Amino acid sequence: MNRIFRLTPVLRARQAQEDAARGELVQSRAEIREAQALVKRRQLDLVGQDAPSEGSARAMVAALVARQSLAAGVFGAQRMVNDAEEVEREKMAALTDAAKRRRAVELLSERHAAMVKANDLRIDQANLDELAVTAKARNAARGSAAPASRGDESDGGRP
Repeated sequence: MNRIFRLTPVLRARQAQEDAARGELVQSRAEIREAQALVKRRQLDLVGQDAPSEGSARAMVAALVARQSLAAGVFGAQRMVNDAEEVEREKMAALTDAAKRRRAVELLSERHAAMVKANDLRIDQANLDELAVTAKARNAARGSAAPASRGDESDGGRP
């Protein structure tokens, strides 16, 4: 039996693919955190921008337009969070798929290792059986010459 698992390069490639997918997932999660931080900053800007209670009509309209712009910025940032979360779900699915493909080859590797071990045990047992048969044959050959002399001793040494 071939002791070398021929799919080892495939297993390494699958592990590399899984590692790459894991890295992409980590990057995606970092992008989500950045987008969430942007949402918080823009919400704070919106809260900090109060509508003027006094002033000219132009100043009030300008302040309202500025608040609408800030609100649109918050909405845009929230959309970025949603998009980043969707990308994260896709990356998670890719990681899961890569892990399944790696595990399939890993199972083949484990099965191959078990077969090699079983083959080694079978060979060892055959060798032990051969040694036992050979030793028994040797003992039998020695024993066939010795019974005549033993018979003389077994009668208690009487003439």
